[in-house]
Amino acid sequence: MKIKVCGMRDADNIRQLLALNPDYVGFIFYPPSLRYVGGDFPVEVSALVTGAKKVGVFVDADFADMREIIFHHKLDAVQLHGKETPGECWLHRSLGLTVIKAFAIDEQFDFSVLEPYVDAVDYFLFDTKTPQHGGSGVKFNWDILKNYNNAKPVFLSGGIGEDDVAAIRALTHLDIHAVDVNSRFEVSPGVKDVDKLKRFFDQIKQTSWDR
Repeated sequence: MKIKVCGMRDADNIRQLLALNPDYVGFIFYPPSLRYVGGDFPVEVSALVTGAKKVGVFVDADFADMREIIFHHKLDAVQLHGKETPGECWLHRSLGLTVIKAFAIDEQFDFSVLEPYVDAVDYFLFDTKTPQHGGSGVKFNWDILKNYNNAKPVFLSGGIGEDDVAAIRALTHLDIHAVDVNSRFEVSPGVKDVDKLKRFFDQIKQTSWDR
């Protein structure tokens, strides 16, 4: 079970996080987000991330603008939270990037909408449907995931906290590649409580995941 910590931007906080050996570190390049890294995000900060994959989070961004950010910060993956088409996802794969396509989940979600993306992405990410495109700290009803056919491994996101390990483990039908944590581990938007994260990391790593 891999762990992605999203919404990072502070250099000292990133250094503290890296001591926990996360698998993915997410930087949000979506201006309306409370965790937006800013238009002049220093490459020296993103370059601190070694030993983990750097993920850029975008929402319906212009491809040329994204490509500039991807190369500037040497991103390993993109996480697409908008209405990006399968064709747009393929463009990013052609750059050698890992592509994570996010879908906002509610009780009415129709999993058939995933079908055109199966061959165009590496992973699906399931997050709670909110106007903010993530980072709400709200969990969706995981029972609906019984309707997913595991066509792609998934990142599980949306309001995950340190008390959710047992519930995550109970999702034995779901091919979970990674859990994606953010707001419920924060001191303030973009700044994580590393002690709380450490407890979560320890629980995840001490759990036997029978998949």
